[in-house]
Amino acid sequence: MKIIKIKKKLSVLASSWQKANNMAITIQEAIKKNILILDGAMGTMLQRYNFSEEDFRGERFKDFPHPLKGNNDLLSITQPQAIRDVHAAYFDAGADIVETNTFSGTTIGMADYFLEDLVYELNYESAKIARQVADEFTAKNPDKPRFVAGSIGPTNRTASMSPDVNDPGYRAVTFDDLRIAYKQQVEALMDGGCDLLLVETIFDTLNAKAALFAIEEVKEERNLDIPIMVSGTITDASGRTLSGQTVEAFLISVSHIPLLSVGFNCALGADLLKPYLKTLSQHTQFNVSAHPNAGLPNAFGQYDETPEQTQALIKEYLDDNLINIIGGCCGTTPDHIRLIADVAKGYKPRVAPVLV
Repeated sequence: MKIIKIKKKLSVLASSWQKANNMAITIQEAIKKNILILDGAMGTMLQRYNFSEEDFRGERFKDFPHPLKGNNDLLSITQPQAIRDVHAAYFDAGADIVETNTFSGTTIGMADYFLEDLVYELNYESAKIARQVADEFTAKNPDKPRFVAGSIGPTNRTASMSPDVNDPGYRAVTFDDLRIAYKQQVEALMDGGCDLLLVETIFDTLNAKAALFAIEEVKEERNLDIPIMVSGTITDASGRTLSGQTVEAFLISVSHIPLLSVGFNCALGADLLKPYLKTLSQHTQFNVSAHPNAGLPNAFGQYDETPEQTQALIKEYLDDNLINIIGGCCGTTPDHIRLIADVAKGYKPRVAPVLV
């Protein structure tokens, strides 16, 4: 019933979203003035709470027949104060943009937990929490507007490759499966008050193209616009995405629509990511974003790179005029973001090259 009631408010919410974004300083204006700071890892911060199965369930899902521990997106409903506190910590550290707690927020991602029917509510509530915190910080300092990016992850399936080595033609998901799933997520994120959408950690550009297609569908149906960030991931020293694309091929594949930014995140630390980011920056007139990991994980899956080490590496990005948006991915914390924000203050945003 709750989801139905929320959906009945779509037209009102769309109107409110358009009005708010017309009245406020837009992210397109802000990015021309300063290098914008994106937040750091949500999962890294939530691990510090050491939530139990009971914590993930809360009262509402205490009798749910399947395990729920590990479903971080669900915490926006069962532990909303923790999500609120993480957003506030990143804003307090100097972030201009926080990402919603919706990295796995599609029916495809939620199928692992048998929570497909909860997708709209998960995304809506996650966006609503981030919106409230952003508005609180903007009200305290109107000269530094805070923005909410709807996080759209890659799902746990790939449309370009077969998961079965014995059947290379098999696909675990189709383009239409992805488009439909992403469309539901996009609608909820926009209804919840996101300023922009971030299609991130792209390992298969066909998945990303389904997300971008879904976004364009929603934009056309609602007759309103919303900025889009696209962020791929280079998986290893080959300099390619998991589906085999080079930096240049990835860029060409996503440049068919206007983007706020294109960039890379995850998989690699700032040092190993730099050459690929440099190639990207030299070949696009879009703004460029990066939110690398805090180095590579150790044998225990933990990240040892200190905030000071990360800051020194990001300074190299700034010295080389590579970025317009900078943040952190796996292993990064508010301490990392605070030092990144501190060093970025002394630099002007990247100026796009003249391409011939």
